[in-house]
Amino acid sequence: MSLKKRDEDGGSLLCMDLEKSRVLQEARAFHATTTDITKCCQILTRILLLINQGESIATKEATETFFAMTKLFQSKDVTLRRMLYLAIKDMAKLSEDVIIVTSSLTKDMTGREDVYRGAAIRALCRITDGTMLHSIERYMKQAIVDRNPSVASAALVSSVHLLQSGNDLVKRWVNEAQEAVSSDNPMVQYHALSLLYHIRKHDRLAISKLVAKYARSSLRSPYALCLLIRIAAKVLQEFEPGSEPGTERLLHDFLETCLKHRNEMVLYEAARALASMPNADARDIAPSVSVLQLLLTSPKPTLRFAAVKTLNRVAMQHPVAVTTCNLDLENMITDSNRSIATLAITTLLKTGREGNIDRLMKQISSFMGEITDEFKVVVVEAIRSLCARFPRKHDTMLRFLGTALRDEGGVEFKRAIVDTIISVVQESSDAKETALSHLCEYIEDCEHTDLAIRILHLLGEEGARSSKPNVYIRFIYNRIILENASIRAAAVSALAKFGAVNESQLASIIVLLERCLLDGDDEVRDRATFYYRILKEQQKSLLTNFVLNRLSVSVVGLERALLQYVQDDGQHSVPFDLRSVPLAATEEPSKTVATSGAPSSSTAAGGATTASRQDVYAEQLAAIPEFSSLGPLFKSSPKAVDLTESETEYAVRCVKHVFKNHVVFQFDCTNTLNDQILENVTVQMEPGDEGFVVEQTIPAAKLVFNKPGTTYTCVALDADPSESTATSFSCTLKYVVKDCDPNTQEPDDDEGYEDEYVLEDVDVALCDSFAPLATGNFSGMWDELSEENEVEETYALSSMKTLEAAVDQVTSFMGMHPCERSHKIPENRSSHTLLLAGVFRSHTNVLVRARLALSDGVTLRIAVRSEDEELRQLVASSVG
Repeated sequence: MSLKKRDEDGGSLLCMDLEKSRVLQEARAFHATTTDITKCCQILTRILLLINQGESIATKEATETFFAMTKLFQSKDVTLRRMLYLAIKDMAKLSEDVIIVTSSLTKDMTGREDVYRGAAIRALCRITDGTMLHSIERYMKQAIVDRNPSVASAALVSSVHLLQSGNDLVKRWVNEAQEAVSSDNPMVQYHALSLLYHIRKHDRLAISKLVAKYARSSLRSPYALCLLIRIAAKVLQEFEPGSEPGTERLLHDFLETCLKHRNEMVLYEAARALASMPNADARDIAPSVSVLQLLLTSPKPTLRFAAVKTLNRVAMQHPVAVTTCNLDLENMITDSNRSIATLAITTLLKTGREGNIDRLMKQISSFMGEITDEFKVVVVEAIRSLCARFPRKHDTMLRFLGTALRDEGGVEFKRAIVDTIISVVQESSDAKETALSHLCEYIEDCEHTDLAIRILHLLGEEGARSSKPNVYIRFIYNRIILENASIRAAAVSALAKFGAVNESQLASIIVLLERCLLDGDDEVRDRATFYYRILKEQQKSLLTNFVLNRLSVSVVGLERALLQYVQDDGQHSVPFDLRSVPLAATEEPSKTVATSGAPSSSTAAGGATTASRQDVYAEQLAAIPEFSSLGPLFKSSPKAVDLTESETEYAVRCVKHVFKNHVVFQFDCTNTLNDQILENVTVQMEPGDEGFVVEQTIPAAKLVFNKPGTTYTCVALDADPSESTATSFSCTLKYVVKDCDPNTQEPDDDEGYEDEYVLEDVDVALCDSFAPLATGNFSGMWDELSEENEVEETYALSSMKTLEAAVDQVTSFMGMHPCERSHKIPENRSSHTLLLAGVFRSHTNVLVRARLALSDGVTLRIAVRSEDEELRQLVASSVG
């Protein structure tokens, strides 16, 4: 038997019968008078294997085993000693009193045996805490600049780990780390640069200087160069455009210089960094695309894979820039590595012409079964982008997706296909029925409950309004007969929408729902009873509000409000008011995955509903006593607004929280000066109109270096909406400054001095008082309000050059939800109708029908319907 075969057999025997109690019992061999080197190494291997497999070892057992292991320091065998170091590192987090080996490790760390020193440093730093670090600081500094590369690298890497665990003492070792950067060893240079970066990464100015310094010098280590490229790219991405033109130019020149480096790894890293710049245009990324094109012909599969993967990402933003690589990409379709071939085809799909799609789809079909689900998802995502670009090829792509949907694959692959088909349904009315037919076939044999529920929701939304709704009713009712309770409940809801939309199908739907009244599941039975009674009434208002419209309130907020109502005995005399529940946050239509109102997968499958950003804010504000009387939170601004420049002493961001009669401004403040502590931090606000009155301010008690704090300002709103929907606030940050020690953050004295800092203005606009209302029956709600509640105005939007720009501007200005996909404008149209639905902060619904015509600019004729006369006048006149 060969030596290699014996080693393989021995390794497999070590992994057999790994029982924790037996292995720990074997550790008693460490106490033997004569150390059996081979046996002890095997026991240590089994212990490490147990730990890395996630086996739970009690603290007492781990401590006893650890103390037994310390006996092995008596052996001089190199292999056993190095195994012992590995075991100490892993056992240190499980055992108590591990500092007992500190003296032995320190001795090995400072000894003459270089083979021990590096491993001893790693083990020692693993068991060292902040209180003990001072005792080995001198040894660590010496090890960082040691002539032996393995010792220096071990010290540098251990320093990084110590720094990440919160030991700020490491920051004093900057001089030694800078000296190590000049080492001739590539790995030492790389690890030293990494330590310098981690020491300074919270100081943007210091990081910029670090990159600028080493960008001018020539680092010999390709690993260090790759790290410097990544740091430079991160710095460039964080810069505000034009804020520091000198530094920006230097870093760009450094990255472009690296494109000419002779090391392929550096070449690729520089090309990837330049191609990933967020604000780069096609001309900026052209040099990096040329380098990536050269790497496509590399004999090394890893380089080809990296290059084509990066080009695939670039093609999503700059498809035209990647077309120069199409010939090389077509040659890679036959690559023996299927991952490379898949990425090549998906890149071609993003950059190719409409005439090539049929040929590329055939080539993809030939090896879809040979690639993993991860790359299948990449293919589907590429096809999704194609669907948006080439609507005339929908039939070809839907045929491919339908076939893939019926083939073998995991849930992520199936979910990607369903998402793509649903997006086609929402984007193209011509391909809607073909796409729905593929989904109907899939749910006949769908193994995934969440996907089946989403498809049923889509059929209820889209199938009910199709030209042949009876085709889809059969597929939906089959789910009631054959599937589990969650799918049956979704199918009942979908059937109810068919009855609400189509009067010709109403009688049949009522019969089908009547059959569900005796279902064995409570949820299915309750839904069937609810919809059966509503459909029998045949009232349009009931159908609109309870069948077609989606739930407009937050599910998490509804659960919290119901729980509070049930637990408070004093409220039971008053009916539960749904207006006390915060509204659900509605995503922007352009970014919403086309699920047609279906719940998320976690909700659909019966899991816990995830709290939205607004739900989190509502819970935080409810915990503040001063805001308890404001009522339920109506709306929070979707993103925070920066009130300071990125390079200033203090960073302040503002979030607006709107209530029925108040606005609470949340200011998240960060002190970026390490030699100051700010106390009693507030933001003084001066409103520009009389309809806004500052009522109270809640200060942030203390702001220390780089730890954010929050201050609130509450503003009361006038009862007249026309006086309290739009204004501008001037803001000033006020605080007490105390100088402090930069290292310990201890103040120099107890008394400080008052100071202030002028911030950017904060604007309150009409959109802040409206929340989007996602309605499934706009025409029904519009007719229900009648012409008596309507106001019309006409405006000339002379600055608008396209209908798309006008639609986006009106939608964002109003802060309402575009209904019936009216934010999508068909090609070659000179006129369009935009339908918007929203809820005012007084919980009053407002509907807007805006007719836009393109001539010299855009002419806007806006009709507003609402039960509140002042509110509809306000909305209609606000555009001017």
